[in-house]
Amino acid sequence: MKRTHVIVAAVAVQIALMPVAPLVPLAEAAVYSNGTASATFNVTLTLQANCAISANPLAFGTNGVLGTAINQQTTLSVTCTNTTPYNVGLDGGNVTGSSVTSRLMAGTATGNTTTTVGFQLYQDAGRTTIWGNTQGTNTVAGTGSGSAQTLTVYGQVPVQTTPKPDTYQTTVTATVYF
Repeated sequence: MKRTHVIVAAVAVQIALMPVAPLVPLAEAAVYSNGTASATFNVTLTLQANCAISANPLAFGTNGVLGTAINQQTTLSVTCTNTTPYNVGLDGGNVTGSSVTSRLMAGTATGNTTTTVGFQLYQDAGRTTIWGNTQGTNTVAGTGSGSAQTLTVYGQVPVQTTPKPDTYQTTVTATVYF
């Protein structure tokens, strides 16, 4: 048992002899009273008129005979710097023979790419004003707010002779002019 006490005593002595870092007081900030001097500097940012546009797909769904008009809608999102006036135009699509006044979707199956289905895009829910790509004539105008603004595109596939079964499509380009 004496050995146990000796070892404990030796450990205690060793711990007591370990160096301890001295406590250093934190430095206080100096206070000066001889006077002051100042300088100014400019902070700048130049914003120029700018806009961005994004579009969601327009899907007319799956149908059989085109004996009644099919109406659907989608949205565009336009973000322009505050107070920036803009116009949004929609082109006729990328199908050969398609135009703003006579838009076409084409078949996608091999051997059927020249078969088309007519459709139209409108500015209003009543589907009376065609949405085109000529500024001041058939585009939609607005003024930027600095935040995203949503524009609704109203689509319609009118009654027409139904072509052969296929998936018909086109790609329409939406452009924001500012």
